[in-house]
Amino acid sequence: MTVCLLLLCAVALTTAVPVPRALTRAGWPEREPVVALWVWQCLVATVLLCALAALVLGAAAVFHTVRDQVFAPAPPAVTAAYDLSAAPVWAAVLTLLLACGAAWTTAMLGREAAEVHRRRGLARAHLRERAPDLPAGLPAARGPMLVLEDEYPDAWWLPGHPPQLVVTTGALHRLTGHQLDAVLAHERGHARAHHDWLLHLSTALATGFPRVPLFAHFCDQTHRLVELAADDTASRRHGHLTTALALIELNQHRGVLSCASSHRLLGERVDRLLEPPPRLDRGRRALTTTVAALVPLLPLLITFAPGLTALS
Repeated sequence: MTVCLLLLCAVALTTAVPVPRALTRAGWPEREPVVALWVWQCLVATVLLCALAALVLGAAAVFHTVRDQVFAPAPPAVTAAYDLSAAPVWAAVLTLLLACGAAWTTAMLGREAAEVHRRRGLARAHLRERAPDLPAGLPAARGPMLVLEDEYPDAWWLPGHPPQLVVTTGALHRLTGHQLDAVLAHERGHARAHHDWLLHLSTALATGFPRVPLFAHFCDQTHRLVELAADDTASRRHGHLTTALALIELNQHRGVLSCASSHRLLGERVDRLLEPPPRLDRGRRALTTTVAALVPLLPLLITFAPGLTALS
């Protein structure tokens, strides 16, 4: 049991500290934002699985009731392989810390979910009060769209049931028909990929554990990569130039091409659309995706290895 806990801690620390820093410095995520998002999710899942597996093993070693429940269907040889009766003192302390961490994580996720539900309800009620009829001549085939009477050019996707695209009249006056289609494709890309779930998850983890590098980088990179992924969705359907011009028209008043840190991502997105980086070849994409998917299996392999060895 001690060896399992040490290995799980080693895997968690390796995944949570050096790997995220190396990934943030790499250049390929900009070329493949969807694959990069998958890699980040797999890294986070690995750390969470390490913590969960260590919590279960530690609780089984400290509490006989938990041990009886966890190992009830297992033969005596499997239980003996974990050597739960000789748990050191530090294992009990680690189990207590992991239990507190699990409770805190659950609380952060619950708070984020409640806050999102509250904000969406208020936003929908407010938007319905302000929404006028659609302008004459606007094709109904553009999908569920709510138009607001506002000179400020803006467009965003409001998740929920059903999801809805919100566009201001200022945006309609600035954008051409093709540019508006690119904006719609961008926002629908967010909706189809459920990017809002990723954003809320990363925000909750970064808020709950601000000193964990993995969660901090996960939050920052998720906010960046979801925009790049949605840009790719729009540019593949309506062209890179049209998507870049739509982005400039919607954000020109904000200083989209300035060097200010708050606007830097907009400038990077425009540059990336005007000079699209080459994608990774299909083999590298498949290899990266497969390796990332296998990483979360490592804590499971460590956890079940003693039992499988005893059965063999």
